[in-house]
Formats: sequence, structure tokens, C-alpha cells
Amino acid sequence: MKEYQLERVANLESRVLAAGAAVGSKIASGKARIIFDAKHIRDFKKGEVLVTTMTDPDWEPIMKMASAIVTDKGGRTSHAAIVSRELGIPAVVGTEIATKTMKTGDMITVDTTGSAGTIYRGALKFKVVEHDLKKIPKTRTKVMVNVAIPDSAFAISFLPNQGVGLAREEFIIASRMGLHPMALLNLSKQKPGVRKAIMEKMRGWKDPKRYYIENLAFGIAKIGAAFFPHKVIVRFSDFKTNEYRTLLGGENYEPKEENPMIGWRGASRYYDPKFKPAFMLEAAAVKKVREEMGLTNVIPMVPFCRTVEEGMKVQETMAEAGLYTKYALRGKSAKGKITTPIYVMCEIPSNVLSADAFLDIFDGMSIGSNDLTQLTMGLDRDSGIVTKIANEKNPAVERLIAEIIAKCKARKKYIGICGQGPSDYPDFAEFLVGKGIESMSLNPDTVVKTTVAIAKREKEMKRK
Repeated sequence: MKEYQLERVANLESRVLAAGAAVGSKIASGKARIIFDAKHIRDFKKGEVLVTTMTDPDWEPIMKMASAIVTDKGGRTSHAAIVSRELGIPAVVGTEIATKTMKTGDMITVDTTGSAGTIYRGALKFKVVEHDLKKIPKTRTKVMVNVAIPDSAFAISFLPNQGVGLAREEFIIASRMGLHPMALLNLSKQKPGVRKAIMEKMRGWKDPKRYYIENLAFGIAKIGAAFFPHKVIVRFSDFKTNEYRTLLGGENYEPKEENPMIGWRGASRYYDPKFKPAFMLEAAAVKKVREEMGLTNVIPMVPFCRTVEEGMKVQETMAEAGLYTKYALRGKSAKGKITTPIYVMCEIPSNVLSADAFLDIFDGMSIGSNDLTQLTMGLDRDSGIVTKIANEKNPAVERLIAEIIAKCKARKKYIGICGQGPSDYPDFAEFLVGKGIESMSLNPDTVVKTTVAIAKREKEMKRK
């Protein structure tokens, strides 16, 4: 484990070019490369610092080559933040002015070791101190990790952990396929240019369904195998409509919403006739991973499930694809059918208020503190203007979290958290330990410091 420390510099404040939310805990120097459109990513050179307005999946090829990432917009749950954490690259997001205060070729230093991220003029000196992971304390609370990119799974698996609390399907879909599944399923109806581009991606595959299912399954399996036999919780796709529109062929299948964050996303898509055929491919991919590849440690999870009725419809749709849950088989013949456990994200106040009804049809819950916070506090977490008003430590949010932990424990159901909170705030992690949460899924770069905080809290509780 490496710790980065900036060496003393005279008049350091005069070197500040911009500041924003820090992602990771590192320092990196490199030449700035200002890019406003993904069409120009070929101009980017390995080791440069990517400076842009905001990123999406189209930017990932150069993000992997960057020494650091800086954006004008976005918060700590933005695409740039999630990918940079996964890749172990320092990032400063939501600076508002970075693209105006820097120009391509400027030598800059990106420092994310503090509570805020800062970009300095020039290549500043820093030192790296290494810590022995073998000395990290063991905890009763299971420490898991969040994984988005399959290619990074094996490297992350060497961190002290007990599995994956959140594997995001949408990152696999965007990076491996990069196309809208409904456009793929309706290939003959696409415009010539789109059809040609899709067929180019499908080169070597004859069956569109098989292409999608197997590519998604291989991505999931890579994460499942890296952490086997530990639990790997895989969230079904949670693209918002504006994100789906950016995928190849997506414009024909996605409405334009004023606020996609609280629009057509998660469970509401899966049983809707306009998206159901695509979701059935996702269910088939999970079935392939669990039943054909034997990675039974992979457990699917349903995001943004507003009502119990939605949860029922989703599981019925899964059953149509051959992926059966206990609820879907209730009252029906289970002969020759394999069942899979299934969790639901607890990220909407209704999930807490109707907890018993949700737990009647799901095997457990994972708290998505990012969405639970925004919906409790009336915030849009994609807005850089109001996100500073509250975070997961707000008393109202903590009250809901404490209630759902107690409810799941009373029902002997799985309860974990995969949201941003415990990764950002060690004292919030200590709060969760005090309430008896079963597991915490952390960003890879915060596993060590948060594990230490968890161990400290557990030790205090033991004394009492």
C-alpha cells in the first residue's frame, strides 16, 4: 500500500490552478491535454493529464493511459470518478474552471491526498511511502470492494477483502459492446451506418443474442473468478436514459428526460415491453455464469426498485429467461429448476418504509447511500451546485440506514452497503459498524484506511 506525500514548496498557494472533489489518494504530474470531444481522443498521449468538461464510456480508452484526470463538471459518483478509482488514477472532478485555467502542454501536478483535490502549476516533487498490507487488522464486519472494470478485477482481488459488494454491469456493457441492446436485437431496422458499425463490433459472431449474452457473461465471470469463492454481487444495468442514448444506436430507443436520475432507470426498465427483451439478455448472461460456468458466488441485484410490485415483475421476467428466484417459483413446480438468490438495492426511501414487503420477495438488501441521500434530501447528485448541502452523514439519512440494518438483521437477511459513504468518511464507516451492518463494499483505494477505522470501532464496542 502506497502513501503519497507532497514535499514542501515555497508559495504553494500561488501555484494553484484549480480545485475540486478529490478521487483517490495519490499525486501525479504530467502535461495537460485539453480535450472537449471524445472524437479527438487520438490526440492523447500516454502519461498526460486528461483535462475535460466531463467523461462518459467513450473516453475510457484514454483514461487508462492518463497519469491523472481533471474535469470541470461532475461529483464523486460521476463516470470520471468511478473509472479513475478503478484504475488507481488520481482525479479531481467538478473544478468548474480547469479547462479555462490550463492549456494543452502545461506541466501540472494533481494532488488528491487531501479532503479536496488540487491542481498545481509545474511538476512538484513528492515522495511515496509503502505500507505492509499484512499488518492490516482483521475485522468482524466483512470488507468488500466495488468493481466496475473486469480487467482490473484480478489486481484488486489482492487487496484484503471478502468479495465484491458491487460489480456494475453497465461498465461491462459500455466497454465490451458499446452498443444499445435494443438496436442489436433490431439490427435489420437500423440505418445503414449504425447497422454497419454494429456488425463491425459483432465480427466473428452470427447470432446477435449470443454475442451480447456471452460478452456480458465473460465480463461478469472475470470478476466472479477473480474473487471466487467470495460473494460477488452483480448489479443489473443501471444506465440512465441520457447514458443509454450515448451507446451505438441508442438515440432511437431512449426518451429525452428532464431529470434522468429519477426517470426511466433500474427495475422500471426491466419489465417494460420497450426494454424487456434487452433485460432478458442480462438475465441469460447471469444464468450462464452461475449455471454453465459454475460461478455460484455471483449474485444478481436489482437497482432502483420503487415498489414491491416492480420487484415481482422483474423476477417474473428473469424466470422467462430461465433465471429462477424463490419468489418466481413460489407455488409452482421447481422440479429440475435451479434457483438463484437475489438482492435489491436499498436506495429509495420506499425501500426502507416498505422493508418487510421487499424482504418477503428478496434475499437481502445492499444500501446504495448515494441515491438514498439524494432522494432523502431532495438533491440531484449529478448537480455540482447543490451536492455540497448534504451527504450520507445527514441525520435523516443515517436514521433510514439504521432502520433498514435493524430490519434486515431481524429478518436474518443479508444487509450490506455499496454506496460512496464509508469510502469517503471513516467516521460514517464507524457509524455503520455500530449499527451492526454485515458488510461494507469500498472503493479499492480506500480499503486500507477504512478497514483500520472499522477495526478501531469494533475494538471500542468490544470494550463496552
